[in-house]
Amino acid sequence: MATDTLKNQNAGAGGVSGVRRLLLDNGALTALIVLVIAMSALSGDFLTTDNLLNVGVQAAVTAILAFGATFVIVAAGIDLSVGSVAALSATVLAWSATSHGVPVFLAVVLAVATGIAAGLVNGFLIAYGKLPPFIATLAMLSVGRGLALVISGGSPIAFPDSVSHLGDTLGGWLPVPVLVMVLMGLIAAFVLGRTYIGRSMYAIGGNEEAARLSGLRVNKQKLAIYALSGLFAAVAGIVLAARLSSAQPQAANGYELDAIAAVVIGGASLAGGTGKASGTLIGALILAVLRNGLNLLNVSAFWQQVVIGVVIALAVLLDTVRRKAGATPLAAGTGGNKGRQAGTYALAAVVTAALVAATSLLHTGSSSTSPKIGLSLSTLNNPFFVQIRAGAQAEARKQGVDLTVTDAQNDASQQANQLQNFTSSGLGAIIVNPVDSDAASNSVKAADKADIPVIAVDRGVNNAKTATLVASDNVAGGELAAKTIAEKLGGQGKIVILQGQAGTSAARERAQGFAEGLKAYPGIQVVAQQPADFDRTKGLDVMSNLLQAHPDVQGVIAANDEMALGAIKALGSKAGSSVSVVGFDGTPDGLTAVKNGTLYASVAQQPSQLGKIAVDNALKAVKDQKIPSAIKVPVKVVTKDNVAGFTG
Repeated sequence: MATDTLKNQNAGAGGVSGVRRLLLDNGALTALIVLVIAMSALSGDFLTTDNLLNVGVQAAVTAILAFGATFVIVAAGIDLSVGSVAALSATVLAWSATSHGVPVFLAVVLAVATGIAAGLVNGFLIAYGKLPPFIATLAMLSVGRGLALVISGGSPIAFPDSVSHLGDTLGGWLPVPVLVMVLMGLIAAFVLGRTYIGRSMYAIGGNEEAARLSGLRVNKQKLAIYALSGLFAAVAGIVLAARLSSAQPQAANGYELDAIAAVVIGGASLAGGTGKASGTLIGALILAVLRNGLNLLNVSAFWQQVVIGVVIALAVLLDTVRRKAGATPLAAGTGGNKGRQAGTYALAAVVTAALVAATSLLHTGSSSTSPKIGLSLSTLNNPFFVQIRAGAQAEARKQGVDLTVTDAQNDASQQANQLQNFTSSGLGAIIVNPVDSDAASNSVKAADKADIPVIAVDRGVNNAKTATLVASDNVAGGELAAKTIAEKLGGQGKIVILQGQAGTSAARERAQGFAEGLKAYPGIQVVAQQPADFDRTKGLDVMSNLLQAHPDVQGVIAANDEMALGAIKALGSKAGSSVSVVGFDGTPDGLTAVKNGTLYASVAQQPSQLGKIAVDNALKAVKDQKIPSAIKVPVKVVTKDNVAGFTG
């Protein structure tokens, strides 16, 4: 009896130890299971077929980039250029096929070759130029993004229809991006686990000098490794552009960090020598589930970044704990463990499905009587859009509307994800302030197909039906700004123009307005035009640089107040005296500068009114009330003479 009791105790201890070992060996999988269960419990909208497919689509581009990054990280390298290479490859495809009549098949080959070429340059600089991987790929990040802007002229280029089908669904439900992600994942797994170059990656990452002494041609292998990373980046760029129906020169900005995060969360070590394609896929899914779930839970966009950062830190901590505990490294070729790992994944899938189904019962029959509306803003890193949010939230509270606000961070792809989340959640209406008017079209079409009315605010949506557009006229506002500065200078003088973020519709439209307005004043000479990305700090830096070449400038037109305020800082005592500055938007800081006399004028758009009117009309659309196809909120030139009476 005592022996049996001891055996049972040992078995129990062994079971506990086995579970502990299972959790440590498969930390990323465990985290994914916990996240899925938690999101299912917290949001009744999470566990739907449409939303789970959304998660897969939203993970696809990051996962494909991350598969390529896995090769590099396993070999103890780093590739910061994958986002820029993705944008460059897609731009090359669209530019060659749309603008120059290259057959689509050859254009795709050219795009993939562009990615491979960028990777080979990285590999050459690292292997033969002896540059640190961080520096070499950081340089390619800048070069790739710059070339994308040069080729596109800073504007999105329509994608060929035949390639745009990569963003569609098969049978009306299975997203093609998910299939491409799975295919690229299988290729990555095969390369890592079944090929000579895959074994070389682990050898170089484990101990590069030992690999060299054993006869491995390390330099040539590095060329191949970075070329593979570039190839995967090109595929990711094509899939991303297909989703947006256009090649965006600013696409995939910052995605290199998501790719690296997915690899690390998936269990790879930045020190090299470990990593698996399956772990990387799980890491990408964790990031997608987090973003999707936090959107559905209406968590602040600012806090979302905090949460994702904490998850990345915890993933690295778990990796450290696993190593200290002597867990099995995530390396390929451990044949004895493959059966156990496959069983683990299958068991995890069954357990997840059962627990998710159970938690979903918590939401059965629960519903809210308040109308639900989603608002996707292009960015909240700009006071103008913060004011749109404030006006929308104030009106939502007044009308008893449940308003969910998201921040696209000037990323058209991220906004597409947010709009997909809104659509799958079955909201009553959606308000969108597009990052780009062309890129938002597919998401708006999907919402329209789901009978969800879409209200565009500040910027319109091209090639898609919206219930109404609530906006000021950016072109007309640009013409007013040009007229204001020209009249201030008496029709004669030298000016510079600070442009907005290249590739955005607001920047293009305001620049068009500036150009149209200045045609009536041939005595006004534009000595320089430079983008400062709607950012105050960049406005300061760009204006400081331009003053070195043009110290005699007499006027400045800025495409928003933030850049105008940066220019004022650069001008110092000249602002408001010998140099007149005209801004755009009528933000609180801009109007204060007008009152103080440092900013001569601002073309005010009344952003809080835009948000208020958008919510009011979204509610009318939910109630099937008739609304006009376009609602224009007047712009007004605000100077020191009338700023005191301007209410905004």
